[in-house]
Amino acid sequence: MSRAVGVVVSMAVCQAALMVGLGLLVTGPAARVWPLTSEDEVTDALERARTGTLDTVSLVVSEAGDTATVVVGTLLACLVLLLVPRLPRWRDALFLAVAVSLQSLVFLVVTEAVDRTRPDVERLDASPPTSSYTSGHTGAATALYAGLAALVLHRTKGPWRRAVAVLLLLVPLLVGVARAYRGMHHPTDIAGGLLNGGLSLLIVGRALLAGPHVPAAAPAAREEPAPGAPTGPVAGRTSVVFNPTVTDEAACAGLRQVLDDHGHHGADFVPTTAEDPGEGQTAHAVREGASLVVVCGGDGTIRAAAEALAGTGIPLAVVPCGTGNLLARNLGLPVKPVEALAGALRGAPHRIDLGRIEGDGLAPSHFTVMSGAGLDAAMLERTSDRAKAVLGWPAYVMAGLRELRTPRMRLTIGIDGARPLRRTARMVLVANTGKVQGGAALVPAARPDDGLLDLMILDPRGPVGWLSAVASMVRRRPDGETGRSGTSRSVEYFTFRRADVRFEAPQQRELDGDPVAPGRRLVAEVRPGALTVLMPVRGE
Repeated sequence: MSRAVGVVVSMAVCQAALMVGLGLLVTGPAARVWPLTSEDEVTDALERARTGTLDTVSLVVSEAGDTATVVVGTLLACLVLLLVPRLPRWRDALFLAVAVSLQSLVFLVVTEAVDRTRPDVERLDASPPTSSYTSGHTGAATALYAGLAALVLHRTKGPWRRAVAVLLLLVPLLVGVARAYRGMHHPTDIAGGLLNGGLSLLIVGRALLAGPHVPAAAPAAREEPAPGAPTGPVAGRTSVVFNPTVTDEAACAGLRQVLDDHGHHGADFVPTTAEDPGEGQTAHAVREGASLVVVCGGDGTIRAAAEALAGTGIPLAVVPCGTGNLLARNLGLPVKPVEALAGALRGAPHRIDLGRIEGDGLAPSHFTVMSGAGLDAAMLERTSDRAKAVLGWPAYVMAGLRELRTPRMRLTIGIDGARPLRRTARMVLVANTGKVQGGAALVPAARPDDGLLDLMILDPRGPVGWLSAVASMVRRRPDGETGRSGTSRSVEYFTFRRADVRFEAPQQRELDGDPVAPGRRLVAEVRPGALTVLMPVRGE
């Protein structure tokens, strides 16, 4: 559930930013461009077409999107979902309630940020004190009735369900037309309401109704262990390497209990230090004959441990306790430490790739998630430990917004021995996995077990460039394709086994979320299947 909350919050921020950006575009430079220049003609035509009958019909239809109607409708729908089925449909009810609430929250943010006067015609309703953009009635109707349509289509059977879904989908469209007819909104306000409600449903549905991808096959059947023997795929000596700044005594006690419950008694708990964030402790555990290493910390601690475990075949159990926990999220692991460890101990070993990177002033090192230069490195450099402790991963978002004006870099890229490419960029990212905070797919094609790394070159110019970059990020390359896997003016993707990136001037660089020394060069190559990770059984 915490993962779902993170997805909703992060994507809601993006949704609000998109809606505000579109509103500023509509009320700014685009206001003088067709078809926006013809909006007044549309509202004038609707005013001339008014009749007593249409006034009454439009009033009734408009009320379907009224705040009171939507609130009562949402409550009733949720009660039906919880009380009528034999087993309460908590997830479906939560989906509907959160989608409607998210739409309302974004609507309030947008109306505060975008000031647009209502159409210059006679209005048939009292004008609320909010901006004309977006249509709140239309957005709320979209979230409620289109949400119900989605549940009807995916949760019911019978020949009638499509007809019911179509009728439900027509409601927000009719509400939008009614609001325009009554002189309350411009056509683009209606479109904005439809988009706001639709995005709310998409975000919440993806977070609550879609299950996570876990790239691990179910283990082969095995005999039941003897009483008191270690369960899961690993037996023998267990070492627990933990970061004491994010793993307190209570957390350690909970992890020890999980280990005891699965037969791993007497595990060694070894804290990391500022001087050694985990590599030395893990290497010592390997030398002492550990058959399982449990690592509790953030991505930096996991990376340090992976440095020592690379190529050994000794399984790693990832226990996410940091701010980003990107490796755990990309592997589909639970984000609660106790649940993550329990799932790992019941699971099976799965080999994933590691990236190996080096450069001027940067000794050869492995990474599990991402490494890069430019905007992301500057963002990580600007994010204080205090901000991360107080805000969590949204602290990165705030720092990133401050770094959007980072100067462009000039660089040369050599990929798998091919002819070098010259580019400018705001950010260069080498990815072993693709998802970042909140579940957003920054590098959609990246997979931790495909034997390849992915390179993203981000160079958007202006608002249109950023929108183009976001659109490119949702495209996926076909499985098995290497070389250039996606391109636009704002973002390019490449897959490779070895890449050499050279910058004209020293750039800030990062390694799995930790800033490293600035430099002019990054050389990255993949180590296929170099790290063995315990993964929960699919479907747990």
